[in-house]
Amino acid sequence: MYLSVVVPIYKQEKTIKEDLSRINRAVGEITSDYEIIGVVDGIVDDSLEQARQSANDKIKIIGYQTNRGKGYALRYGMARASGQLIAFLDSGMEINPSGLSILLEHLKWYGADAVIGSKRHPASRVDYPFARRATSFVYQVIVLVLFGLKVKDTQTGIKIFRRELLEKVLPRLLVKRYAIDIEILALAHYLGFKKIYEAPVEVTYKFEDLTHASTFKPIMNMLRDTLAVFYRLKILHYYDESHQRQWVFDPELDMEVNLG
Repeated sequence: MYLSVVVPIYKQEKTIKEDLSRINRAVGEITSDYEIIGVVDGIVDDSLEQARQSANDKIKIIGYQTNRGKGYALRYGMARASGQLIAFLDSGMEINPSGLSILLEHLKWYGADAVIGSKRHPASRVDYPFARRATSFVYQVIVLVLFGLKVKDTQTGIKIFRRELLEKVLPRLLVKRYAIDIEILALAHYLGFKKIYEAPVEVTYKFEDLTHASTFKPIMNMLRDTLAVFYRLKILHYYDESHQRQWVFDPELDMEVNLG
């Protein structure tokens, strides 16, 4: 199956060429039928020009002028993905891109709708201090209570989906920044895509103090966006087919518009 890998890029001018090279090598060892779509989330530094130097027949670089958030970047890239299987991987190389092969094997073995990298998988290799573990645990308890998702980690930036799942999910999405992972997974589960499995990952984190304002604010924004997803899903029933007229249509984020 043709594999698309979407890579959101933000303020990565110093590392993005090497990042894309490593991802390209890792994916090339899995299959020869693939594309890598680098999405530059706003022209805020030289990331776009640096990324374009890596473009070839396998690596496509796209982007837009104003920073809109990781969620928007992922949706923008997925709307232009040609693969029957569509993955995403955070840039920055905290996550080893060779993990994509493990996710793909899990997807085939289990006949899964989606496979997500999990820091809390027993086979994962993660340098993960107690404060971050505690924060992650509390968040996953919230996710279980709100959405019934029986996975231990929804936020690690490496995931793979079958195209038919994203064709159903993408037109309904609203999150542009923090909680895109949980919106995709909660909505997929709600729509009947129950085969969501976790796979081990290798992660080398660049940690910040959780008491630092620049770290605390995204955590609070994540919680806010997560509660908003719950409200739309369980209270407003916004994502239901019967409310299709209320869905926010953006041609830049539509698969049919961008792929025909």
